[in-house]
Amino acid sequence: MLKMRVLSFLFLSFMSFVYCEELKGTKPNIIFILTDDQGKGQLGCEGHPWLETPYIDKLFSESSYFSDFHMSPTCTPSRAALMTGNYPFRNGVTHTGGARARMTLKIETLPEALKSLGYTTGIFGKWHLGYEEAYQPHSRGFDEVFIHGYGGIGQPMDVPNNKYENPIIRHNETFVKTEGFCTDVFFDQALAWIKKSKDKPFFAYISTNAPHGPYIAPKDKREKFKKLGFKSGDAGFYGMIENIDDNVGRLMTKLKQWDLDENTLVIFMSDNGFASLVINEKKLGQRNGEDLYSYQAGLRGYKKTPYEGGTLVPAFFRWKGKFKAGNKISGLSAHIDLFPTLVELAGGEIQEKRDGRSLLPLLQNPQTKWNDRNLFFHIGRWGNNVGPDGSQYDKRPGRAGFAVRNTRFRLVNHEELYDIENDPGEENNVAKQYPEVLQEMQKSYDAWWHEMRPQMVNEGHQKMTLNPFHVKYKEQLDSVGIPLLARPQL
Repeated sequence: MLKMRVLSFLFLSFMSFVYCEELKGTKPNIIFILTDDQGKGQLGCEGHPWLETPYIDKLFSESSYFSDFHMSPTCTPSRAALMTGNYPFRNGVTHTGGARARMTLKIETLPEALKSLGYTTGIFGKWHLGYEEAYQPHSRGFDEVFIHGYGGIGQPMDVPNNKYENPIIRHNETFVKTEGFCTDVFFDQALAWIKKSKDKPFFAYISTNAPHGPYIAPKDKREKFKKLGFKSGDAGFYGMIENIDDNVGRLMTKLKQWDLDENTLVIFMSDNGFASLVINEKKLGQRNGEDLYSYQAGLRGYKKTPYEGGTLVPAFFRWKGKFKAGNKISGLSAHIDLFPTLVELAGGEIQEKRDGRSLLPLLQNPQTKWNDRNLFFHIGRWGNNVGPDGSQYDKRPGRAGFAVRNTRFRLVNHEELYDIENDPGEENNVAKQYPEVLQEMQKSYDAWWHEMRPQMVNEGHQKMTLNPFHVKYKEQLDSVGIPLLARPQL
């Protein structure tokens, strides 16, 4: 019996290797959907008891999905890791605002790598990796650019007084006035570009600002939840998620209509853990006599915290006929792994050392050998007036804001250790029970920090007196005005 098991394992491993070799360089079209602040559990397919997301649930059922996939605790760091395959601090990114959100210019980005391999590339939605021209997506490898300003629509770094309804968007080099709710607008433009670009390999990055605050949903979704008794903020958050779901349904329908279904990889993720409003324990509303409460998926923490709730996210990979539908992949994985995975599929070789590793072996065979590793997460966001090591290196609990994660354990702030395998809700600190694990992870973090510290090139430049995005907008407004962009016919 043992011999048979060994032979079976070797056969599966061999077949996984062969299949992965076959998939390398196959150049599928790639559509990467990244939502903002949605986090884990805010989908029907992830156990949410009343949120209605039938189209994403269907995508999930047709996908190979990662059950232990992690982002950084906030959005800009996650996006920097996704675009480079490196930890955010190695990219110089330690915050979500000002110059500390600029992704270093000294590294090849994912769209640049894919372009060199024959892809055309487009971004639709949120960029948030630097607002000077050299850091904007058109300078970082994207052929088509359709973005709002910086962190979120209506935030200070965006176009002044911008709104979720009929937002002003930068379309390549021109600001335009759009028609419709922001998420619908981003999917409209992405679909129009995909339709135009479908005769060659394409990479479409659909990066929604939803369901990030301010929590404003389109009218139909907003009214639906208000009728159930939801307050405005909650109605906005959950309404935005259901609106994203509608757009995913539109996307999948068009892929079938345009004969793109079988040669297109569709990826769905969120950029960090769920927003803090998800931890509200008060009744939100009532439907058919049933009281409705928020759903935290049994996780501790949320966005901007170093716990599982701050970093664990959905990660679905659907490629019809190539990745097995319904495949659960439990291997520990993270944002730094996307770059090497997609570059490998596109037929490229990683020229520079990256922190991530390709997920292709796991996507083919979840049981394949997957060496354990320590993953590092950090909130950053420390003040401007700190010493050379910064307050983030203070080892007192609750002050440091970092975590180290391996397959079984999570170290938080140097002194909290959780056995995630047996305690996914991080209720019991087991540091005293596993002192050797605690020490190993502490030393690992210390070494990682000292390696990262010299690469935080944006430190000391948090505040900026000039917003180039505002300047460009005002120059156009004063000279030729802001033209209306009609909704595309799909």
